[in-house]
Amino acid sequence: MRVLVTAGPTREALDPVRYLTNRSSGKMGYAMADAFARAGHRVLLISGPTVLNVPDGVDFLPIETAAEMFDAVHRHIGRMDAAVFAAAVADYRPVEVSDHKIKKTGETLTLELVRTAEILGSVRGEFGFTGTLVGFAAETQDLEANAREKLQRKGCDLVIANDVSKPGIGFDSDRNEVLLVFPEHVEALPEDEKHHLAPRIVREIERLAAERDAQ
Repeated sequence: MRVLVTAGPTREALDPVRYLTNRSSGKMGYAMADAFARAGHRVLLISGPTVLNVPDGVDFLPIETAAEMFDAVHRHIGRMDAAVFAAAVADYRPVEVSDHKIKKTGETLTLELVRTAEILGSVRGEFGFTGTLVGFAAETQDLEANAREKLQRKGCDLVIANDVSKPGIGFDSDRNEVLLVFPEHVEALPEDEKHHLAPRIVREIERLAAERDAQ
C-alpha cells in the first residue's frame, strides 16, 4: 500500500525572525510513518519543522508553511492508497509579512490574520482522492462529538482524536491516549507510548483499506 502521512507543525512568518506556530512535536505522525514502513508499506512523510529523525525506509518531504503542505499533498496524493493527516496545520496566517524585523513601538500590536487553505477538507473534493482517508483531531473539549463532526464533514474513514488538555499526553509527549472514531462505532485506546499505539492504528487502517478495495 502507498501511504501519505503528514506530521509536525507549520510556521507562518510574521517577519524575517518571527513566526506563528503550535506545540506539535510531530512524534505521533513520525510514529505512524515508521509503523507503516515496518509493516511493509511505501510511505511518503510530509513534515513541518521538527527535531525528529526520519524513520528508516520512509520517503521524506520537508515543508514549512501551510501553503507548502497544501501544495505538497496536492502534488502527491493522487498516487496514494491511503492518507493519514497527523500534522497540526495553522488555521490562519498573517495577511502581510514584513520585509524587516517588526520593531517594538507601542504597548500593543495588532495582527491581521487570514484563513489558510483547507488541506484535509480538499482531499475528497478538489483533490479527487478515493483511497482510505484518516484525520487527527486534537481537542480540549467534546472529544468524540468534535471528532465525529470532522469525520463526517471531511469524508474521513477514521478520525483519531486526543484530548490535548490532559497533562502528560499529546503535544510534546512520547505518550498518547486516543479515541478511534469510525462512521459506525468508537474505540478507545488506553494511554501508551506513541510508537506502541501507531502499529495498532496501522492495523485498523489496513482493515479499512481492505474493506474499501472489496467494495
